[in-house]
Amino acid sequence: MKKLLGIDLGGTTVKFAILTEEGELQQQWNIDTDISEEGNNIVPTILDSIKERFNLYGLSSEDFLGIGMGSPGSVDIENGTVIGAYNLNWRTLQPVKQQMEAALGIPFFLDNDANVAALGEQWKGAGDGNSNVVLITLGTGVGGGIVSEGNLVHGISAAGEVGHLNVDPTGYACTCGNVGCLETVASATGVVRLAKDFAEEYAGDSELKALIDDGQEVTAKTVFDQAKAEDPLAKIVVDKFYFYLGLASANIANILHPNTIVIGGGVSAAGEMLIKGVEAYFQKYAFPPIKTTTKIKLAELGNTAGVIGAASLVKLYS
Repeated sequence: MKKLLGIDLGGTTVKFAILTEEGELQQQWNIDTDISEEGNNIVPTILDSIKERFNLYGLSSEDFLGIGMGSPGSVDIENGTVIGAYNLNWRTLQPVKQQMEAALGIPFFLDNDANVAALGEQWKGAGDGNSNVVLITLGTGVGGGIVSEGNLVHGISAAGEVGHLNVDPTGYACTCGNVGCLETVASATGVVRLAKDFAEEYAGDSELKALIDDGQEVTAKTVFDQAKAEDPLAKIVVDKFYFYLGLASANIANILHPNTIVIGGGVSAAGEMLIKGVEAYFQKYAFPPIKTTTKIKLAELGNTAGVIGAASLVKLYS
């Protein structure tokens, strides 16, 4: 049986995993991402690490069906190139596929990091192998990936940018240049921004308000922990967050009708209370047949979604 190699390339860490064709994890490791010298060391250090592991495990190129990788930046899946991955110092066009295949002689497939995380959850995580799954990741920003009828949706190039769904045309300015994007209110920074704005108006007793007024550091976790502790201001803030995310989820589902909308990323650590809160607004805004058939679930794979999804690119495209 041939194996798959999945690579999840991030700004600080490169994660690797060797999997069976069925998606069973056999080996995992990671290295620091070397972004020095305009990112020119990234691919060579990845290759060195792979060759070292092949020696360690007694493997060769013949043992592999292919290699898949998820990368930040603008990815050309046909040509296997990346440009504009600024956290990698990759400002110019990087011929990643060409470099990897020339060095290893193994078919290589590349896609955007959010897309491969969606594939991972669809294949081996909360998506349960269903063909229609949307992943929304709530971190520093809001990312996403769409698997529809078993395929990743790319559009011309930028499909799946769920963080830039407009949920409030009179809302906050977004880094993308628009106003009212989901990212401005549902990211980790967005939740804190909501909390600070609501705190200014709020007149009652509130531990959260006291923390904000005192200038103490408040994170999304602080807000959700206070809501769990029944802090009245925190409950107002998280309810607004649920509204925005529930509305966005309903809009996504009304167009795509997925089996599952999977919510992951750091903010999803709030857990089941988040799912219940979002579900209430999803039920309010989704098209009736969709309310009863699309599930909203927490992501299950954590940090392994990227490597598992990257490996599955091999099966998807070869």
